[in-house]
Amino acid sequence: MDRADIVHEAFLARVVARDLPAGCPPTGSLAPATAVALYRAGCISRALDRQSRAMQKAGKGYYTIGSSGHEGMAAVAAALQPTDMAFLHYRDAAFQIARAGQIPGQFITWDMALSFACSSEDPISGGRHKVLGSRELMIPPQTSTIASHLPKAVGVAYSIGAARRHRPEHQVLADDGLVVCSFGDASSNHSTAQGAFNAAAWTAFQSVPLPLLFVCEDNGIGISVKTPKGWIAANFASRPGLAYYSCNGLDIYDTYSVAQQAAEFVRTRQKPAFLHMRTVRLYGHAGADVPTTYLARAEVEAEEAQDPLLHSVRLLSEAGVLTPGDALNIYTDTCARVCRVAEEAATRPHLKSAAEVAASLIPPPRTCQSSDGPAPKARAAAFGEDFMAMDRPQIMSRIINWALTDLMLEYPEIVLMGEDIGVKGGVYGVTQKLCQRFGSDRAIDTLLDEQSILGLGIGMAHNGFLPIPEIQFLAYLHNAEDQLRGEAATLPFFSNGQFSNPMVVRIAGLGYQKGFGGHFHNDNSVAVLRDIPGLILACPSHGADAAQMLRECVRLAREEQRVVVFLEPIALYSMRDLHESGDGLWMWRYPAPDQRIALGEVEVTGEGPLALVSFGNGHFLSRQAQAALAVEGIEARVIDLRWLAPLPLDALLAALHGSTHALIVDETRSTGGVSESLMAQLTERSDLRLARLAAEDSFIATGPAYAATMPSTDRIASAARALVGPET
Repeated sequence: MDRADIVHEAFLARVVARDLPAGCPPTGSLAPATAVALYRAGCISRALDRQSRAMQKAGKGYYTIGSSGHEGMAAVAAALQPTDMAFLHYRDAAFQIARAGQIPGQFITWDMALSFACSSEDPISGGRHKVLGSRELMIPPQTSTIASHLPKAVGVAYSIGAARRHRPEHQVLADDGLVVCSFGDASSNHSTAQGAFNAAAWTAFQSVPLPLLFVCEDNGIGISVKTPKGWIAANFASRPGLAYYSCNGLDIYDTYSVAQQAAEFVRTRQKPAFLHMRTVRLYGHAGADVPTTYLARAEVEAEEAQDPLLHSVRLLSEAGVLTPGDALNIYTDTCARVCRVAEEAATRPHLKSAAEVAASLIPPPRTCQSSDGPAPKARAAAFGEDFMAMDRPQIMSRIINWALTDLMLEYPEIVLMGEDIGVKGGVYGVTQKLCQRFGSDRAIDTLLDEQSILGLGIGMAHNGFLPIPEIQFLAYLHNAEDQLRGEAATLPFFSNGQFSNPMVVRIAGLGYQKGFGGHFHNDNSVAVLRDIPGLILACPSHGADAAQMLRECVRLAREEQRVVVFLEPIALYSMRDLHESGDGLWMWRYPAPDQRIALGEVEVTGEGPLALVSFGNGHFLSRQAQAALAVEGIEARVIDLRWLAPLPLDALLAALHGSTHALIVDETRSTGGVSESLMAQLTERSDLRLARLAAEDSFIATGPAYAATMPSTDRIASAARALVGPET
């Protein structure tokens, strides 16, 4: 028999025989009606698990992770307010069911059955995944997360206090709210989780408000690997900055009482807490997993004997709330009703086309208050002595700084965060004076943890802020890239556009730094960013473009709720000259605050049948090569892509009109670089004679060979000559 059937039959037999597991008597303040509601939530969760497995066997359902054994999370939901945002472990169906009972008009059984069936009518994911989540219940959806949701939970909790100081236009959470984030005992060991615990404690240690309740559901095993007995308590009971609470997740009375205490502490003290909830796992890990293949049968049966629903029957009986017979009737009636609902849900329509599946990658736009730009007096006061320098050409880093200043003046919900961006003003001075201009809570110096930096940004966006996190170097992104791939970009996809986390991530990167860094500071790979569906990647090549593109990036995040990465070429931050020392041709005047460059708009410099197509440092070098080629009578136009994802193909083709040859100059690597896609697209959509010059598939060296693996002015000119020469 399937373990689910064994547990089901054992429940029926043991309740009839009054063979209930021993345990502590019911204690605490759990009201009778609430206690019955929690038991009902557990019964619905259990019945849905059984139906999900039956649907899979019948070919009408799909991969799912069950919640059986974790029904005690219903008591945690009851101890919280339904407006408290919840980032849930995938075994927390009982939490969502119990919360639905707190809000009128919810059809939770039907909704969850539609999710199991992957129906396009599923109200949370629209048929894209079996997920827990609901906009009405303040539960952003999570998939099979391995702690990746913890950093953003820290960010949302931080945003509650921040919103009291700076009210965002689209604020979501109440001032007295808290955030709950649940996960398994195995996931607590993940580096992402450890980073989130550390970030929470680090923040609380400085008396910064952080109303966050971590809930560790400890069933003692992660897939097939056991958690050492006592490990969670030993690891968290005495952790500084994190109040520790422990409850028996098999006992709804104890769980409710302790969860109330923990929630009260978090809500009143505005500090994080860790609720350690001991529970069991029934049926194995997920899907067709059979626990007896890696656990002794006696161990499996011992866990099943501690069925939390059996404990609830005993507790309700001892409290005089519900007889075992009445509890059994609720269970059987619930099973029958859920069976009928699931059978109907399995007949509902599914997504059929690629367009339908991808439709939610881009969230719907939202209405924002119009702005007339920063007030002149406020602007003059904020800029101070810099105000008089705006009419003179400037380097890129200073122009970006001024653009950030204007944007922060115009939109009070903008918050910057990153390592060293505050008092120091960033490694390259790009954020200088912003902390003095706007305060340390709008230019936040974070701890050294890229996952926490991005999590802070993602979380604050959940509460209406417009975050601009900074990753100090492109190579550092790889420590945290899943926060963009697996969290930020997937949220609208799995919520059918109901949730989003708009943000602009600033990253200093690319190559060509002289004498500094090597591969860890000179990273010329953007493949991981271009591979994320729905993400916008911008890369300016000079100061005027940087200011105008950054404004467009902020608009895209603020109005269109997009996740945007603004990649700043480090080597061009302080570039002044183009052709010779002192010519000042790579400095630009600061564009007026109302000027911006639209997404997909490219720049063309010059004319000629030869086109040099590039971006960032490659554009700068192509402009130098353009001048060298002109001396030889080879006229070329230089096209700056500006936007690397999505590639501006229509605008590029228009800019190429009249060209016969195109050389793609790509400072990213030959394999996985931008030029691969450009070559394929232009081959399919044009008759141009094409060639590409890309960086070698190598890391970047420090010292004299810093640029040896990447395109140079001479190599561009040489490749261009070869391209326009006689065809062979």
